[in-house]
Amino acid sequence: MEMTMRWYGSKYDTVTLQQIRQVPGVTGVISTLYDTTPGEVWQPEAIRALKKEIEDAGLNLSGIESVNVCDSIKVADKDRDLYIDNYIKTLENLGKEDIHMVCYNFMPVFDWTRTELARVRADGSTVLAYNQKAIDAIDPNDLAASMDKMSGGTVLPGWEPERMAKVQELFEMYKDTDGEKLFENLVYFLKAIMPVCNKYDIKMAIHPDDPAWSVFGLTRIINSEENILRLMKAVDDVHNGVTFCSGSYGTNLENDLPHMIRVLEGRIHFAHVRNLHFNDTSRENYDFEEACHISADGNFDMYEIVRALYETGFDGPIRPDHGRMIWGEKAMPGYGLYDRALGATYIQGLWEAIEKNAKRG
Repeated sequence: MEMTMRWYGSKYDTVTLQQIRQVPGVTGVISTLYDTTPGEVWQPEAIRALKKEIEDAGLNLSGIESVNVCDSIKVADKDRDLYIDNYIKTLENLGKEDIHMVCYNFMPVFDWTRTELARVRADGSTVLAYNQKAIDAIDPNDLAASMDKMSGGTVLPGWEPERMAKVQELFEMYKDTDGEKLFENLVYFLKAIMPVCNKYDIKMAIHPDDPAWSVFGLTRIINSEENILRLMKAVDDVHNGVTFCSGSYGTNLENDLPHMIRVLEGRIHFAHVRNLHFNDTSRENYDFEEACHISADGNFDMYEIVRALYETGFDGPIRPDHGRMIWGEKAMPGYGLYDRALGATYIQGLWEAIEKNAKRG
């Protein structure tokens, strides 16, 4: 595996490449062209400039998160094929720059959903959190404004103001798109892009829905072992693969995370390793918050998650995810430096121990 950290670019991120370079064991970053819009073709010059900036800092551009899929593709409207062609051109431009992993998602309207961006924990750190009662009480048209207010002026990927200004229009777009239609549209998209992925060895890694259930009545389809295996079989190509995000799949405690990793052997191209702490799992009061990465702070056995990745031969980029805000840091919610750096070293410690034990037999 390659230890990486997510970086949004020098114009947007509160963390610098120079700081990331000093985190022990981190050799790469996962980045994006944050100022592009879904459906836009990524230009070679912009990709080249991003890659050069990262490499000049002594790091690798280990993959892209994300090349966002526009809504026309997800709902299969009259412009779908035009935007798929644009996506193919973007993949071709990435492939020519020797970039071989792209993370993306297929969530309707809203990306990741939280009700708090700075919940205070007992130790004084702040974290992202989700409460079902709060979701049930809010109008979806007001959620984007609430997220923006809580962001403290930093960017929120997936919650771009220009897109969120059209929430009502987006809900109208998706009104006839149920789970089966969304799945069919995803398969159509993947089959269309597989030739360019095969040509340039680009591994598409779909990110799971977060949380792993319907929000505001919007269908979700990448949320369980059954559904992700169905997608792998529908487009049975190694370049159609998975971002295994333990936090997103783990929002549903019925998902057996180590087992899912094992049944997806060979199809996991990217891993987000993070932990969650659940306060209430009753349907009407469902409440969880992001924890630090160690097992004892949350509900997941991080050792078993990392062991499953190791034993299935995972060799792609891995990164710590959604960290706490600690030590007075002011940063993009979930993406400060300090707690993610602790997470990166913890994951590497687990990996080293597992690897050495395996070699000793």
